[in-house]
Amino acid sequence: MNVLFLGGAGLIGSAVAARAVAAGIDVTVVTRSEPTRPVADGVRQLRADIRDAEALEAALGGDEFDAVVNWVGYTPDDIGAHPDLFHGRTGQYVFISTCSVFGRPVPNLPITESSPRRQPVFGYARDKIACELLLEDAHRSTGFPLTIARLFHSYDRTVIPVLAGWTAIDRMRAGRPVVVHGDGTSLWSLTHTRDVARAVVPLLGLDHAVGESVNVVGGDILTWDQIHLTLAAAAGVRAPVLRHRSSESIAVHVPGWGEVLEHDFRHSMLFDTSKLRSLVPGFAPRVSFAEGAREALAHHDAHPELKSVDQELSRAFDALLES
Repeated sequence: MNVLFLGGAGLIGSAVAARAVAAGIDVTVVTRSEPTRPVADGVRQLRADIRDAEALEAALGGDEFDAVVNWVGYTPDDIGAHPDLFHGRTGQYVFISTCSVFGRPVPNLPITESSPRRQPVFGYARDKIACELLLEDAHRSTGFPLTIARLFHSYDRTVIPVLAGWTAIDRMRAGRPVVVHGDGTSLWSLTHTRDVARAVVPLLGLDHAVGESVNVVGGDILTWDQIHLTLAAAAGVRAPVLRHRSSESIAVHVPGWGEVLEHDFRHSMLFDTSKLRSLVPGFAPRVSFAEGAREALAHHDAHPELKSVDQELSRAFDALLES
């Protein structure tokens, strides 16, 4: 099978590309500049701006693909030319979207692919909805072979998957309190990129997935307190100090977190993965968050350059806790 990745050299795309190559798929990756992450052996690399339809078409020449995967479509302007560009030269166009498109608070849990999409404020999710609608219209009107894959919160060993990142670990190890939004009991799901790859690769070239949207979620269902406690255990901290504050009060001291907390992180997110498992029989996540957290901490400890502490954020935590 011959697959084109538009982008795909980042956190998740690089993991999916590596698994695709291991499965015997011919992978071509188009990036605007040199990838910041290692590209799997055997991947063909091209340079072009995927937002520039003429430049992209010139880079691709007359090549056709069994599947095209768009990892870097964030606004309708990014993808507006793609239905015309790829119609007739691919059997499937996979748009990588996000489960953040679902309205908050979710009216019914668990979330399914048919749960209502609504996001008038949070820009990232709002723009992804607009992209989905544009591509769905092309599918309905012209038969454009669309599959929407909605990913959720993914991580690998290079990522500490909380908003504070390494700053939270540094404070834990120093015995200083770490702020957790709300009361720490809202539900969240984390999926390791290896599990994302195990879900996405079988969808490529799959006729049954054309015309479908699929929530690609499979990790542990955890409270935010459990996420922090699991990271603390991986960091060797037996009794971390967690302090709970409302999302609104956190946003006063850390304004950059206001939008994502209000419209995403503070809401419980629980997913029905029946459709994913029907399209990818036997799929089940293999990397528990406990294992993933140990990998991440070991990797950071082995690479001190990754252990970046945001002193301004740390001071904001202190001010929040004193107020």
